[in-house]
Amino acid sequence: MSDAVFAAPSEHSSQVRYDDYGGAVASGDRDAILKLCEELNVRFLRLIFIDINGFAKNVEVPASKFEEAFDAKVMFDGSSIAGYVRIEESDMLLRPDLDTFRIFPWGNPAARVAQMYCDVRRPYNKPFGGCPRAALKRVVARAESMGLTMYAAVEAEFFLFKTNEDGSCNFVTGDDGGYFDLTPSDLAERARREMVTGMESMGLDIEAAHHEVAEGQHEIDYKYGEALRTADDLMTFKFVVRNIALAHGLHATFMPKPIFGANGSGMHTHQSLFKGGKNIFHDANADYELADVMLHYIGGLKKHARAIAAVTNPIVNSYKRLVPGYEAPISIAWSQRNRSPMIRIPEQRGLGTRAEFRMPDPSCNGYLALAVQLAAGLDGIENRIDPGPPLDTNVWQLSDEERERIGLEVLPANLGEAVEEFEANDVMRDALGDHISGQFISRKKAEWSDYVASVSQWELEQYVNY
Repeated sequence: MSDAVFAAPSEHSSQVRYDDYGGAVASGDRDAILKLCEELNVRFLRLIFIDINGFAKNVEVPASKFEEAFDAKVMFDGSSIAGYVRIEESDMLLRPDLDTFRIFPWGNPAARVAQMYCDVRRPYNKPFGGCPRAALKRVVARAESMGLTMYAAVEAEFFLFKTNEDGSCNFVTGDDGGYFDLTPSDLAERARREMVTGMESMGLDIEAAHHEVAEGQHEIDYKYGEALRTADDLMTFKFVVRNIALAHGLHATFMPKPIFGANGSGMHTHQSLFKGGKNIFHDANADYELADVMLHYIGGLKKHARAIAAVTNPIVNSYKRLVPGYEAPISIAWSQRNRSPMIRIPEQRGLGTRAEFRMPDPSCNGYLALAVQLAAGLDGIENRIDPGPPLDTNVWQLSDEERERIGLEVLPANLGEAVEEFEANDVMRDALGDHISGQFISRKKAEWSDYVASVSQWELEQYVNY
């Protein structure tokens, strides 16, 4: 591991070094992890759990409580967490996943900090229907009952903005680069490199990093994995991006459309199904070398796309990205190579055969987003849903008449429309369970109502003289 110096947020030091231990451990062995903590002076452990919005929360315990933490004896007040429980039923406990143990590569070497992702349970280790991580695990278990394993990779784009003296975001980009530009090394590029180093230290297998289309927009890609691992890694990814940006005086945002007139940030999700170590999306003898099971999976994604949107594109701003002219999909279609429809099939075949679902954006809860996508695909397989022929024309250039002629459906135009679709879709609600679905619907309806009732600066400028 590199010993490159970078400024990282730390209560101990503003200049720290990576160490040879590399930061990542995922043995899943309780005693081995406890021994490692002792050897590497791990003094604090962050027990991380996820709220309904996809924000990471944590309870931090000292070394004296590590064994209790590993044995799921740490409790917290669930009534304070978005989408969890009422105050009269607030006691919740954290059951850590030992395979997610990581040591932060920065901080004081004499008092290191580690983390683990946790499932949220009710007292006496009873299941809790409001845990997003558990919701994904339920859909994954359903796939496993069919002999299937989902592999996924996400491409979470983000913007880096400069900050004001008080640390707030001023929405001024840190660079003027474009797609894949090789620019002079600036603040944003240096920060991005240190993000990559930090992610590698946290166990992510980084494949590439580059500037995106818009000024100040970036992308760092990490290797695919099983669905739950990918969702956990997304949380680590966001944590590292935000913290390294902050250390460089930058503000990182996963807001889908922070700049009017520029491309927004997507989270294209690549997905495939394996059975017995074989990618069952591939069939060398089929048209396009795409197996029937893959076509049915795509059919499921298409059928449920308008409901999926509420979860994969969950905020008002998400629908400012899903508009014509900025490379984001608006049409419910699939294609070979063509990047304009909602689903694209990359060229690679064999083990790499996969569907690229281009609708999601990085403001989503990654656990819930993967859960509804997998559930839709499984529904497609079980019901042999026909996706129709691929649409290999540029759908952005089609007229309204041409769209109507070929029966091309479009994604919801706004959050309110998407939530209505989700509420009416039994398959999607079942995927998340009654607790999360009910909380999600009520919260998103309130969010949309607040937005509709608000008066924007644009309205003031347009209509003040009426």
